[in-house]
Amino acid sequence: MKLCGLQKTTLLDYPGHVAATIFLGGCNFRCPFCHNSGLIGNDAKPLFSEEEILGFLQKRKGILEGICVTGGEPTLQADLEAFLKKGKDLGYLIKLDTNGYRPEVLKKLVSHRLVDYVAMDIKAGRNNYEMASGFSGMRMKQVEKSAEFLMEGHVPWEFRTTVVKGIHSAEDFMDIGKWLKGPSSYFLQNYKESEEVLCPGFESFSKSELEEFLSIVKPSVPNSALRGVDP
Repeated sequence: MKLCGLQKTTLLDYPGHVAATIFLGGCNFRCPFCHNSGLIGNDAKPLFSEEEILGFLQKRKGILEGICVTGGEPTLQADLEAFLKKGKDLGYLIKLDTNGYRPEVLKKLVSHRLVDYVAMDIKAGRNNYEMASGFSGMRMKQVEKSAEFLMEGHVPWEFRTTVVKGIHSAEDFMDIGKWLKGPSSYFLQNYKESEEVLCPGFESFSKSELEEFLSIVKPSVPNSALRGVDP
């Protein structure tokens, strides 16, 4: 288990709960706008042992309610299931962030009741996914299977897209609306430049431009909203 980061307290990452966020190393995508670029390579170095993380969680019982497990891409970790079970045994709610490329792992974790909430990234419209994910030869069906599974309602879930000028256009959101049509919660998050971005130089959309994209999606996905967008 590549335990590469720990945010000891967050009020934002797990909706409605005080949580800690655990960052796992390694990712099968290379999204050019990734803001955790230090976590995506095979050389991402663990900074914590499992014993250290579990010891911290043991001490914070009664203060923290949940654990957010993010990355990188958590479903690549062979011992993820065992780690989540230890978190559940401590009494924590668990939120999993995923790119959805390993639907078989997602289904197993949900069926074993090891996750209480799933946030799945929707990188772009389906015709634009390979560019947005930086994954040449992507099998789009893998992502579609995960989205379809979540939309069946086995566990509370949300979808989210980081919207990037130079990557996304109205056509993306026309397709996303068709794809996610129904009661899903879906959030548009604006891109923000930082030193950790894999390929710096992208720009953010204005709030009015994001609202235009939202207006495209909302008729098909009524529970859509902007998240973390400055006025």
